[in-house]
Amino acid sequence: MLEIKNLTKIYPGGVQALTDVSFDVPAGQFVAIIGLSGSGKSTLLRCINRLVEPTSGQILWDGLDITAASREDLRLIRRRIGMVFQHFNLVQRSTVLTNVLSGRLGYVNPALSLINRFPRKDIEKAMRQLERVGIADKANVRADDLSGGQQQRVGIARAMMQDPDMILADEPVASLDPVLAHSIMQYLEKINKEDGVTVLCSLHFLDLVHRYADRVVALNEGRKVFDGLPGEIDDQKFKEIYGRDAERVG
Repeated sequence: MLEIKNLTKIYPGGVQALTDVSFDVPAGQFVAIIGLSGSGKSTLLRCINRLVEPTSGQILWDGLDITAASREDLRLIRRRIGMVFQHFNLVQRSTVLTNVLSGRLGYVNPALSLINRFPRKDIEKAMRQLERVGIADKANVRADDLSGGQQQRVGIARAMMQDPDMILADEPVASLDPVLAHSIMQYLEKINKEDGVTVLCSLHFLDLVHRYADRVVALNEGRKVFDGLPGEIDDQKFKEIYGRDAERVG
């Protein structure tokens, strides 16, 4: 169970990204975080693993207080939380296999990781993850030789190398065309359904929300304005989330 209590984030300069956001996420749920650009979606996800430090509030996960965790405790917590980024965050000059193996950095001897020396079992595990996302044949190809969709699959394989209990996907399909977007979402759905991994995924497109999410949390200017099932977003709720001048497409 993930519990977010009265979460607030104010950036330097007084920019209020989140205001008093609260909700719980049961283990194994697929939650879509939606809202306009600048509504606080990325900040929310990054507060959960403390890539962004909350200003106030509390984040509890299976009884652990993430917001109060020491540096060492936070390192152990982050091992269980995979992250998938909009712009992939790969080391472009490194091979696909090396990028995937970087998901094990929290588990291996730091000195060995600096020279890309990983245990055989981790290399075998990385190949299995690449097979799972359909690009095992690209293991020895440089990341910058891949298409955007292929790079995002590398990002998913890297996240799964952590044996995560939760994945935070920060607009993972925003830079992809609709066909590729569905393929990436299907991998996340498979991980959620087959492995029981909790997924929090920020999205822009409601068709993806309806197709893949168990539940929706919507933000508007840093405040939670909706929490419910995708089918409960009627025209009134849509305008509360996206603004009164917004129009639904399709």
